[in-house]
Amino acid sequence: MAFGDLNSDAGARPMAEINMIPLIDVMLVLLIVFMVTAPLLTHAVKIDLPRAASQPEVQHQNDIRLAIKADGNVFWNDRQVASADLPSLMAAAARSDPTPELHIRADRELPYGRVAEVMAQASRVGLDRIGFVSEPSETPSPHP
Repeated sequence: MAFGDLNSDAGARPMAEINMIPLIDVMLVLLIVFMVTAPLLTHAVKIDLPRAASQPEVQHQNDIRLAIKADGNVFWNDRQVASADLPSLMAAAARSDPTPELHIRADRELPYGRVAEVMAQASRVGLDRIGFVSEPSETPSPHP
């Protein structure tokens, strides 16, 4: 690559060569951007929700056991309640001191939308400590 010298004897001629350094810098920046964003474009997340390999949780006296069967029946601490009564029961539990944990046991065939509705109701009244109860799997999970 030819650089102009400080002598102005030769006359002021324009430089006829393309400067490659800025083009290489732009190419490297684009390469880094694509390398960072490429893993984010994959939408396939393979999960199997019912399986769980977890340790048994210690039950506290004031924890709430909420079970939802696939047919829509709701059980509050092993006692069947109407779905319409659930918000008032959650609000009463949220006012107690200390605030209890809500342990949700949902049937495998229950639509996830119903579980999300129950979680939203609990969050609105102040029950923000929510956990999911699952049965331990018979065989160890292939993924840690």
